[in-house]
Amino acid sequence: MEDQAEKLREIMRQKTDTRYSERTGTYSSPGEKPQGKLISKRQGKNRILTITSGKGGVGKTNVSVNIALAYARLGKRVVVMDADLGLANVNIMLNMVPKYNLYDMIRKGKTMKEIMVETEYGISIVAGALGISQVANLSDEERQRFIEELNTLSFADIIIIDTSAGVSSNVLDFIAAADDAIIVTTPEPTAITDAYGIIKIIATEYDNLDMELKLVVNRVKGAAEAKKVADRMTNIVGQFLNLKVDYLGFIYDDPVVSQAVLRQKPFLVIDPKCKASICVQHIVGKLEKSELRDSGGLASMFKRLFRK
Repeated sequence: MEDQAEKLREIMRQKTDTRYSERTGTYSSPGEKPQGKLISKRQGKNRILTITSGKGGVGKTNVSVNIALAYARLGKRVVVMDADLGLANVNIMLNMVPKYNLYDMIRKGKTMKEIMVETEYGISIVAGALGISQVANLSDEERQRFIEELNTLSFADIIIIDTSAGVSSNVLDFIAAADDAIIVTTPEPTAITDAYGIIKIIATEYDNLDMELKLVVNRVKGAAEAKKVADRMTNIVGQFLNLKVDYLGFIYDDPVVSQAVLRQKPFLVIDPKCKASICVQHIVGKLEKSELRDSGGLASMFKRLFRK
């Protein structure tokens, strides 16, 4: 595995000076003639957020999409990658049917440019790879292609990885690869228990986790209810796992959210001034104020993602 890790490092060194053209959607290497307006690769400057949950049905994907929109409204270039390899649904939330997805990129030779879809909301999405059970099970050739194509996302300021619910190896790999892991729960006892469960597994699997674990409490009646859940979670995690979880914020149980889901539009678009929208904007504001460690950007993400 050391040989494989060295290969990944060599790939990243070769890609360091890649340039991206917004006009043509192409990339050039050092020495090649630039095409259009070029944006230097922002090595180490991308913020990679993995958003996950211990159980399904807590609104994780909805949170992911609306956080992406809130970042876009701050002028950030945002890509949402649907890493749910079984029930990908970011595109469903946006009423979109992408022609290609990650499966087509990894197994059928499509490029990231071909599978990435621009939305009307100022964010780009990469549809999930239905048909691939585990990223860790990719062949060496598929893994190298995955790395090379994901590396072209380096033009983005924010890369949001929306995982499946639960504690599969894919979820844990994407959590370990992120700068910040946001765990979404609700006040329901089962959701709280499962959120603690995934944090416990993270603490067990990764002795020296070099990232920030953050908590968002969704569908609450008020700030007091959210704080009660957050205090309970942070205290238990600190006491029994010796791990710090940062309470990032909460999102109201707002009727606009269910209306938005039915209309397949983000609630931040349906009503930017509703309670849920304001909450999401506060969460992003807090993220923006938090210090971004020098994580090495996408190159380091790949090393962490394929650490095995």
